Amino acid sequence: MQTHVLTGGCQCGAIRYALDQQPQNVHVCHCRMCQKAVGGPFAIICPVVKSAFRVTRGTVSYFHSSDIARRGYCRDCGTPLIFDYPDAEDVGILVGTLDEPDRAPPENQYGNESRVAWYAGLIQVPGDRPTYADNAEMLHRISSTNHQHPDHETINWPPAD
Repeated sequence: MQTHVLTGGCQCGAIRYALDQQPQNVHVCHCRMCQKAVGGPFAIICPVVKSAFRVTRGTVSYFHSSDIARRGYCRDCGTPLIFDYPDAEDVGILVGTLDEPDRAPPENQYGNESRVAWYAGLIQVPGDRPTYADNAEMLHRISSTNHQHPDHETINWPPAD
């Protein structure tokens, strides 16, 4: 079996990680806890065995969302990163934090009892416009002052002022 290495991290770059295997059972979770944890209608989680997950920069902080589960995040920028049952063999990485999220497509959905009613209609919602298509000035202001970490490894982050 070929080893796939994926990397990712938080929005500010304080935390970076590497996955030494391709995730298995990548899934959309609609449960209410995941909705609140990611601030959205669902989470997309890619499990890997814990021995294949390594933090390469920074320290993950945790919130215990129940007596049996915890959620890892960046204390500096608040990016949710991980869903973890400490006693389990695997850990769930949030797909949106991968540098290449296209490489971890969902295979299943869970927590459907909490799925928002409009989810099934998302495919019908128009979505072919680029960010700030009608406001070039705003796009320039955002891109020229972007503090978000790039989607690749960096040695010296954040950049010196």
